[in-house]
Amino acid sequence: MADTINTDSPAEATNVQAAQVSRSNENRSTTPSSEGFQSYISSGWADREDTLPPAREQAPFAAARRDRISALYLGQRLIIPAGRLKQRSNDCDYAFRAHSAFSYLTGWGSDSEPGAILVLEPTETGHDATLYFRERAGRESSEFYANSSIGEFWIGARPSIAQVASDLGINVRGIADFDLVLGAIDSSTLVVRESDPELTALIDDARIRFAAEKALSNNASDSPFSLEVNSEHEPDGILARDLSELRLVKDSYEIEQMRLAVNATALGFTDVISDLPRSSSHARGERLVEGVFNTRARVEGNTVGYDTIAASGPHACILHWTTNDGPVVPGDLILIDAGVEVDSYYTADITRTLPVNGTFTDVQRRIYDAVHEAADAAFAVVRPGAIFREVHAAAMEVIARKTAEWGILPVSAEDALKPENGQHRRYMVHGTSHHLGIDVHDCAQARRDMYMDGVIEPGMLFTIEPGLYFQLDDLTVPAEFRGIGVRIEDDILVTADGAENLSAHIPRSSSDVEAWIASLS
Repeated sequence: MADTINTDSPAEATNVQAAQVSRSNENRSTTPSSEGFQSYISSGWADREDTLPPAREQAPFAAARRDRISALYLGQRLIIPAGRLKQRSNDCDYAFRAHSAFSYLTGWGSDSEPGAILVLEPTETGHDATLYFRERAGRESSEFYANSSIGEFWIGARPSIAQVASDLGINVRGIADFDLVLGAIDSSTLVVRESDPELTALIDDARIRFAAEKALSNNASDSPFSLEVNSEHEPDGILARDLSELRLVKDSYEIEQMRLAVNATALGFTDVISDLPRSSSHARGERLVEGVFNTRARVEGNTVGYDTIAASGPHACILHWTTNDGPVVPGDLILIDAGVEVDSYYTADITRTLPVNGTFTDVQRRIYDAVHEAADAAFAVVRPGAIFREVHAAAMEVIARKTAEWGILPVSAEDALKPENGQHRRYMVHGTSHHLGIDVHDCAQARRDMYMDGVIEPGMLFTIEPGLYFQLDDLTVPAEFRGIGVRIEDDILVTADGAENLSAHIPRSSSDVEAWIASLS
């Protein structure tokens, strides 16, 4: 990797730019700085063709979402940052992903710019939306060639303000102008806190200053007062909650993106099965499974929506096994929990459990078929008007009944299902469903009465993912069960009169899974 240097000067930076920590490598940099070089590199460039793109498909959807949050916060300034690059090591950063609330309200996905900020400025009738971002450096600037974070020599061409405005269908200004917003902040200004901690600190300081000035202007200077901004800042938390709850029901654009993500994920599973002979011959076969799927995610979309779980043999009993360093042994099952995130950031979340050699043993099939039955039972209750937690309850009835039938439970299935008991949950401690969309665990900040106890509505999209996991050292189960883990997970869209399994075309039953593997061998 080439040497890097960030030439930003804190003295020249705007307040919001200075909030970003600079990781300079000037002590080892060989970046030229001579007058002759700077004069030469700034000249001889062809004129830019700053063609304005048409508004992207999601632009009107993002505008409608902004209108919905605007209606909830009339008279208040709302600040939704994209977030910044996050350090991986020394001067190396993780790949940038904008905060989901920012992407949801702007339509900017995998091509979004680090450090961008959406501001909804209150008006008499609603809000004016403005996007602030650090515009590209002119070729006469040293940033053009020396700044490894934004310089086009380092990261490629960047859009102009006019291009972003046309693309997103939104008013756009340079990041330096955001200082005007900072200067106007009052106590009613709200921010999505978690997306940009440095910016949040600036806003907290501005709110404290505003409150102090207001107190002094009210002749309160002789009276002691306390000004604190709680780290949770309750009004900010309510904004995050409301933005989360807006995403519970998906619009038509979101649903189409989810279909694309599911279909790309299906291709990834097919790739994994086709590569099983290679994966099963390597000491770290799980890594090969992960790599094969992740290749498809990069080809078809942005990346994976979360770390791929490639859990073979006993690793399948570890719910979030992402170390993926074990062998893929013929005769074992491999549990693959994976999803492609498309460029709009919407991600699938699908699990299939496969017999590595193509055929389930009798015990494996018995466990698999029980999980399949639980998944189908949960799907059967999905309809508008049902309560979200009823989906989980339906799956748990099957899990309790099956484990009781096998003589594993110390009580009957009926007793196990009583609120004060729950012995069957030893073998499935996780929930059956979670909302899905621009986050793999979407809408996570929604209130319980909108989520777990919420009424299911058309346009909601969530997983159904029951499982059974018998740990290798679990003495409560028969020896032949130990080390077997099975999960089946599908992505479910609620329709006007029921539900659609978006991933139903990815084989689910034990017989269909065997036929699927055989067709690719």
